[in-house]
Amino acid sequence: MTADAAPPIVLASGSPRRRELLGALGVPFEVDAPNVDETTGEVDPVRVAEGLAIRKARAGGAAHPDALVIGSDTVVHLAGRLLGKPADPHEAREMLQALRGRTHEVVTGVALVLGARLIASHGRTAVQMRDYSDAEIEAFIASGSPFDKAGGYAIQDPAFAPVARFEGCECNVVGLPLGELRRLLAVFDIPTQVPAVSCRACSEL
Repeated sequence: MTADAAPPIVLASGSPRRRELLGALGVPFEVDAPNVDETTGEVDPVRVAEGLAIRKARAGGAAHPDALVIGSDTVVHLAGRLLGKPADPHEAREMLQALRGRTHEVVTGVALVLGARLIASHGRTAVQMRDYSDAEIEAFIASGSPFDKAGGYAIQDPAFAPVARFEGCECNVVGLPLGELRRLLAVFDIPTQVPAVSCRACSEL
């Protein structure tokens, strides 16, 4: 596939963080977030993340049959429990208290659909949270920030800064593992640039 023949790219996500990360790859794209039911009876974090990413990509592909559609979903896995986006302050508080001072895993699934072609992968990152206070939790909840984020937190938040350390891809925790995405895009002959991001795993590829 030549650059002139490359399909339009659609990001099937309303996340501003995913939009920013995809933009770092230097590919033109548009955003169209489908309305997808994210309920699932699956408990394995990889199957959940990849399954929901596939569901979103397929929904986007139905609306844009000539486009290469990117779907993604992030889950937080803590001691056998999956944490999605908190629905209210009570749930956000409970999630952040459960995560405090502990290590968990963040899994982000990525799926690409172009017509009948489908490929999917995922990123995994181990994250150690710091021992933040109840007052810090309440301030973060009051900011309104937790409610569109898996686990109710953002690794990149400069005020709360909940993460003590992590192993692996930081972009994966933010919401889009760029290394895996670049590999998937290459399958469709889509050229990408090395992203200028703080994540060493992605910027040193």
